[in-house]
Amino acid sequence: MRSPNPLKQALAQQQRQIGLWCSLGHNITIEIVAGSGFDWLVLDMEHSPNDFRSVLTQLQVVAAYPTEAVVRLPDGNPTRIKQYLDIGARSFVFPNVNSAEEAAALVAATRYPTQGGIRGVSLAQRANRFGRVKDYHANAFNDICIIAQIETPEAVKAAENIAQVDGIDALFVGPSDLSTNMGHLIQPQQPDVQEAIVHVQQSAQRAGKPVGILAPAQKDAEHYLSLGYTLMAVGSDQGLLIAASDQLAKTFTTKT
Repeated sequence: MRSPNPLKQALAQQQRQIGLWCSLGHNITIEIVAGSGFDWLVLDMEHSPNDFRSVLTQLQVVAAYPTEAVVRLPDGNPTRIKQYLDIGARSFVFPNVNSAEEAAALVAATRYPTQGGIRGVSLAQRANRFGRVKDYHANAFNDICIIAQIETPEAVKAAENIAQVDGIDALFVGPSDLSTNMGHLIQPQQPDVQEAIVHVQQSAQRAGKPVGILAPAQKDAEHYLSLGYTLMAVGSDQGLLIAASDQLAKTFTTKT
């Protein structure tokens, strides 16, 4: 049997979950950060060089550690979702979800027709340990975690309706895209953007769902935690490497 999804369970209980965005697309870097103690790691496919096989390899690596791998697909294509479910992904972040209808379509793509969905059936794949999990098809939906990203003014207005969709486990604000779509190019600190961020949290709270955000600056993360955000991505593998590399070079080089 596969172990239950700890991220999905924690979200249902509104427990704080701290994660890291992973964009480097390599099994070695993901293995390094998987041992750091984060609750969850995003394997990003929207803005990184990850592909089907690199994600598969990283899922295999993360499985050895007590952290949940979350795949961010570039879109909600149901065929793509089916493929990633079959290779063992069970937690997803979907970008740019703008309505309850779009959210419901994502949920349907992860459920078999007998459960109200459209997912195609494969009898033996990595997700069910190649046929060894005999009750997988009947129970897979119990461990599938779906996180819908809120990145537009339209999505902000629809946030409560999106959160109310059965099968949506959490909302997640993309602050850079949201601010840009609101007319402020990568300026999430603008007052109207901050109001929208508060609105999303309150909307999710009314729907009984947790909400998350990407906040690589510590002061921002602490601020959003104080607002009630509980699903927090506090940095990225790429950001950590850039910061440490730049600092080390600065320490040992002299300006000319």
